[in-house]
Amino acid sequence: MALSSSLPQPATAAADRFLTLAGARLRYRDEGRGPAVVLVHGWTLDLGMWDPQVASLAGQFRIVRFDRRGHGLSDGISSTERDAEDLRALCDHLGLREAALVGMSQGARVAAQAAASGMQVWALVLDGPPPLGGGTETEVLLAHYRGLVQERGMAGFRREWARHPLTALRTPDPASQALLDGALARYSGNDLHGTPRAELSDLPERLAKLAVPMLIVGGRHDLPTRVRAADALARQLGAERSVIDGAGHLPNLDCPDAYSELCGQFLGRHAPASHSS
Repeated sequence: MALSSSLPQPATAAADRFLTLAGARLRYRDEGRGPAVVLVHGWTLDLGMWDPQVASLAGQFRIVRFDRRGHGLSDGISSTERDAEDLRALCDHLGLREAALVGMSQGARVAAQAAASGMQVWALVLDGPPPLGGGTETEVLLAHYRGLVQERGMAGFRREWARHPLTALRTPDPASQALLDGALARYSGNDLHGTPRAELSDLPERLAKLAVPMLIVGGRHDLPTRVRAADALARQLGAERSVIDGAGHLPNLDCPDAYSELCGQFLGRHAPASHSS
């Protein structure tokens, strides 16, 4: 069964670049100048979710963002381990010796795994992370969504997933909603039928050994399970912890100005004096 047909194209496709790796062709964008910051999106989303942050931060940082496998305009089947490998390969391709990583939700797993696996990282921001390592993520029942795709197709999946607390926005802002709708429309669903590769079971312990500034951020109205996971991870890592009022699980879209300011200030405090540009 075909999981997707013709996917909507982003309005600014002229800025897109592509990197061919084993099993996938990844879309990415590379904007701004300054210390490198790589943005890693969450499940069913793509690089377009970061548009507000690029607009705010590209004058201070070199912002790199990419569509993970099976998301946006990248093909292939996503997994956190493979996505972490792709992240490192993209940085190598761009000649980045070190970068800050900002990972959102499932993208926080990817960023954390890349950092723990030896990538040169000068700061780490984990946004709305699920339990890492040996923890169990219970908010997304993949078996249910696989069945939904088989029964109602991707259109039925997107309608139901758009109402999930991990996806639905609290803001009425049409620009934020348009970014979210566009990303969901481009999600292929390929990973729903894949077999995830295991992440590092000792991931938090390995992160705690890194001499890297870390920030754990999330929305005030995120799911209680995610708030508890973020609180516990901040304690375990000795990381800074910030909560954005008025936001749910997608604070960068619910409150883009507050989110960009928070990340910009944190990254600005810890940015290296010399950088790849």
